[in-house]
Amino acid sequence: MRVEFLTAEIGSTTTVLSAFSCDASGTMKFIGQGESYTTIDENDVTVGIEKAMKALKKNIGTEVLEWDVLVASSSAAGGLRMTVHGLVYDMTVRAAREAALGAGGVIKLVRVGKLAQRDLKRIEEVAPKLILLAGGVDYGDRETVIHNAEILKNADPDIPIIYAGNIEAADEVYEMISGNGRDVRVVENVYPRIDELNVEPTREIIREVFSKNIVKGPGMEKIYSIADKPVIPTPAAVMLAAELFSEVQGDVLAVDIGGATTDVDSVTDGDPEIASMLASPEPKSKRTVEGDLGIYVNARHVIEHIGRSELEREFPNLENIVENLTPYPKNSVDEAFSVRLARYCFEASLRRHAGIIKQFYGPTGRIEVAYGKDLTAVRSVVGTGGILSRSRFSWKIMEATRTLSERHEKELLPKASVKLYRDKNYIFGAIGLISTVDFSSAKDLLKSSFEELGDS
Repeated sequence: MRVEFLTAEIGSTTTVLSAFSCDASGTMKFIGQGESYTTIDENDVTVGIEKAMKALKKNIGTEVLEWDVLVASSSAAGGLRMTVHGLVYDMTVRAAREAALGAGGVIKLVRVGKLAQRDLKRIEEVAPKLILLAGGVDYGDRETVIHNAEILKNADPDIPIIYAGNIEAADEVYEMISGNGRDVRVVENVYPRIDELNVEPTREIIREVFSKNIVKGPGMEKIYSIADKPVIPTPAAVMLAAELFSEVQGDVLAVDIGGATTDVDSVTDGDPEIASMLASPEPKSKRTVEGDLGIYVNARHVIEHIGRSELEREFPNLENIVENLTPYPKNSVDEAFSVRLARYCFEASLRRHAGIIKQFYGPTGRIEVAYGKDLTAVRSVVGTGGILSRSRFSWKIMEATRTLSERHEKELLPKASVKLYRDKNYIFGAIGLISTVDFSSAKDLLKSSFEELGDS
């Protein structure tokens, strides 16, 4: 059998291969999927890919599988670990952080203002794969970014640095940090003027630097022996899919509930009326990662959030369930428990991602100010990831979306009329990967791979 596309998503624990081919009408379709453990510990991720390939061949009933293009993403070996440095948290630091998260970064350290020598030690402890330095609007403050460049020039020269700050200081910063053969990229300012975000140029460079440097990660040396195109971070592939979905279906919110985290990606400009009330700008494409919301690794955190006593009323055998919890429920009780945790993760992650309207009283009376991301114009919510893609209770987990805005009136949440979809083949990230090489085929897959959920 020959297929047009093979996608490889190399995670920290599992590697997933998905195959895609055109049908008789020329429309791109999902063919099948295979999964195996990621083989970082064996210092060769291609071993895990080969095992996933065997599973894929078995699932689609073929002994021989060939393909035209293989595209890959990775969150293995700790993902794209980054540190972010800027001038003022609510301005350049927040802008840099939005750029990093939207590109698939795992932010391990944020520093505001002037760095001290001791911050270098903290950076070394974090062992980032990329440092993002920002600071100052264009032709504004230069002193802080130049000082920070002076500190960062002594960081490990193998760590690439992206400078996305005051353009007036770019040449001086570059000269300071480009010694010792370090990979340094200068890009447009992420916060060029007050109340203006410019995150996309930085996101593109982050993905590019990741692709170039991923082979330095443990077990990743052979990645380009199987990939035909640059490898990108898996979260970046998901964001690309969300952005494509928004082109086809309008403003969208995508939620991925995993064992350790819950990721939320939104693509929306929000309501113009709310935009006029915003205290500070928000990017059109936004990603948040809730590190305490997961239904396996972080199950105990979620239990504490919900309340142990409340869960014990629903699940009298709670402690035994928790002690024997696995990523794959063994019976109907375990399944019901996972769904209960997932419902909480889903609702809490949406509320954390969304902004809020606050009221203040001033000389002219009461005023309302909006903070954070406005989701009120979102037309579709997509559930992806293990439990949302594969559980028969996807609707039960996601239905809370319809009542959230009514229950939390001042929060900028999706409206009750929003449509709910399930990524039924668990290929949201794969669609993002394919979009980098064939936009039309990726659109075909969007139209056929999402099941609209209703009350039935």
